[in-house]
Amino acid sequence: QVQLVESGGGLVQAGGSLRLSCVASGRTFSPGGMGWFRQAPGKGRDFVASINWTGTSKYYADSVKGRFTISRDNAKNLVYLQMNSLKAEDTAVYYCAAGNIATTPRLYEYWGQGTQVTVSA
Repeated sequence: QVQLVESGGGLVQAGGSLRLSCVASGRTFSPGGMGWFRQAPGKGRDFVASINWTGTSKYYADSVKGRFTISRDNAKNLVYLQMNSLKAEDTAVYYCAAGNIATTPRLYEYWGQGTQVTVSA
């Protein structure tokens, strides 16, 4: 199976930037599409961004469009989420997921453990 590990989270002031990384490992040909989701305390897991295998198709939640950029480096089994102009509302645990490009969490087969992003006002 595929194991995913996120990194790059932390504390940042509003207007700042962070880059999240997710490395995939395991005995598999390819995890296919990759996505980023986030979950605030007491709330559901919401779609943030996704990318197909070749990186030619990218999708973003309206709330992050124009501020976040998803990318991947298949040779290194890495997917990134560059987050700019961060807002307090972006505070959440961010998860990477593999196996789809959809906006629905249940359609993804593999998940990382999450990394905390906290944006202070």
